[in-house]
Amino acid sequence: MVNAFAKTSAKAEVIVIHDAARPFVTGDVIGRAIDGAQAHGAAIAAVGVRDTVKQTGDPSPDGSRLIRATIPRDKVFLAQTPQAFRRDLLARALSEGVEVDATDEAMLVERLGLPVHVVEGDARNIKITTLDDLENARLEGDGVSRRRNLMRIGNGYDLHRLVAGRPLILGGVTIPFELGLDGHSDADIVCHAVTDAVLGAAGAGDIGRLFPDTDPQWKGADSIALLKGAVATIHDAGYRVSNVDVTVIAQKPKLLPYLEAMRANLAAALGIDAGAVSVKGKTNEGVESMGRSESMACHAVALLEALRS
Repeated sequence: MVNAFAKTSAKAEVIVIHDAARPFVTGDVIGRAIDGAQAHGAAIAAVGVRDTVKQTGDPSPDGSRLIRATIPRDKVFLAQTPQAFRRDLLARALSEGVEVDATDEAMLVERLGLPVHVVEGDARNIKITTLDDLENARLEGDGVSRRRNLMRIGNGYDLHRLVAGRPLILGGVTIPFELGLDGHSDADIVCHAVTDAVLGAAGAGDIGRLFPDTDPQWKGADSIALLKGAVATIHDAGYRVSNVDVTVIAQKPKLLPYLEAMRANLAAALGIDAGAVSVKGKTNEGVESMGRSESMACHAVALLEALRS
């Protein structure tokens, strides 16, 4: 520490010391330590203990210890870094405490009889010392990333022409009608819109990139199967589907008798409860190609949530 301190600028008012082994420190904790040092001369980040604290004697031959006292836990704090000091105070502590066996710089200041104040630390500001700590840090790092992206929203849209000689398949349900939707796969616009919404929310591309219509293996493909593939993709990205909302625009046939079956199929493909799936049918009031029964379209919105470790 003495060598590092010698490299600091003499113009610095406050010196902040932090363990490289604490990678999850936040700007708020650093700010509180600096403010504390400016106000009081010395301040360290620390967290209060949540468990009852026992003071014990030395271990007995069988490894057990005898409790000597119960320490009020509201008086006990676990020291973290950063620790911040006015430069002149730290310089004195280092010069006068070189021979002192201290576990942190705050102890050197304490040995001078000078006050060190505690500011609020952060329970996530963990120190990596052992292999177990490293594994916990990996989980914590993953958790931090996910907490920053707990929920993601995506929207999808698809439209296909209605033609003779094709089955009409919506949401995995084959609906009796004289026309069907034209497309490379089974042209299920409901599944296609939901697939794009799910992929878009995860930032994982779209159905055209995942299942291109230039690839013969997707010729006549079951779009429910394609949707399941998209769900597997977003799972790999760390997300699951929370709910979807779907609007199908079709002048005819009437879709009401088939909506519940569509919901059930979508829910099964998405791996969620049917109550988290909404499917609505709307006409286009006779306007444009959808209103003339020349085409059908579908809008979908999907909400994703981060998978928990």
